[in-house]
Amino acid sequence: MKLIIKAGVRARRHCPIVMPCPSGPTPSGLVAGEEIVPLQHEGDTLAAIVPSVEAGSERRYVSAEVHHVGGVALSDDGAAISVELDGELFTRYQYGGVPARPYFWPVLAPGGVPVTRAWPMQDVADETRDHKHHRSMYFAFGEVNGVDNWSEEPGHGHTVHRSVDEIVGGPVFGRFRTTSDWTDAAGNALLTQKVSVTFWAARANAPRIVDVDLRLSPTGGDVVFGDTKEGGLLTVRVATPMDVPNGGRIENAYGGINEPETWGYAAHWCDYSGVVNGQRVGIAVMDHPLSFRYPTYWHVRDYGLMGANPFALRAYTGGVKDGTYTLRSGETMRFVYRVIVHTGNATDASIRDHYLSFVNPPAVEWTS
Repeated sequence: MKLIIKAGVRARRHCPIVMPCPSGPTPSGLVAGEEIVPLQHEGDTLAAIVPSVEAGSERRYVSAEVHHVGGVALSDDGAAISVELDGELFTRYQYGGVPARPYFWPVLAPGGVPVTRAWPMQDVADETRDHKHHRSMYFAFGEVNGVDNWSEEPGHGHTVHRSVDEIVGGPVFGRFRTTSDWTDAAGNALLTQKVSVTFWAARANAPRIVDVDLRLSPTGGDVVFGDTKEGGLLTVRVATPMDVPNGGRIENAYGGINEPETWGYAAHWCDYSGVVNGQRVGIAVMDHPLSFRYPTYWHVRDYGLMGANPFALRAYTGGVKDGTYTLRSGETMRFVYRVIVHTGNATDASIRDHYLSFVNPPAVEWTS
């Protein structure tokens, strides 16, 4: 069998794809000249990461049995899920022993450079120590039936981890799925959270790509999401050297720069970059058309916060619009994001092209 990957109008670089399995035996890889591309089988699909196809061209591969080296490995110690890329730690999802809700920490760019703040999990010299609930990267919102599941102030709500439902690893991707409850301060459940997080393999200085599928369903009756800026369904607190006053840079899909041009505006993606340990690194969060109120609005601050918040329309529009939303019993609210941890700034990392590959991946065709 042969596979043809058609780039379309733009170049494809380090681009994850998921495609139907061909008829016949399932191959373990693809070969084009000296280029070897591992495949990972799941159900009736195959996943791969396209190294490079130039704009307007196509790349032809022959299916082959290949020896897999590296990939994505996940391990669960009962309190955290660790994620390694080619044997190097990328992140941990800490779900046990948390004061309010699970979080990802550390989050490391190529070379082991942190892109998120360590405090309050760990004291690091010269880091800011404001907003103790800004725990690296996490899911939260500040007004759910009146409950504050954003801060760690007295009376705050919780996201209570219930189960790890799946852990897989492989040469192309790894994934975990978990179930949690959003509760009030007394432990009464309001929402069920189902989250699937997929980590794509990356070598050397390639960007580190994470896909998040977050689904919230009322546990009992209807749930009202209030209009408040205090929240980010996916939130990042960047490493302090990346803060704008320290030379960092915020950029969104429309070319908006820093807080005055990005806070409170809807955009398909937002990127935060800066120099950490002598290396320019960044983290981008991308919204997908399957998400509620796509493209999301952004609660993003020069002091280091970046959150996808589609509800705070009163704050964003000076009271002209109201973002309050009632999620009815039996319904599910879905948020689909891609996170890219990269070297350089948004332009260096081709974040626009990565976004377009996320929402419009290249065409693939199996031939005999």
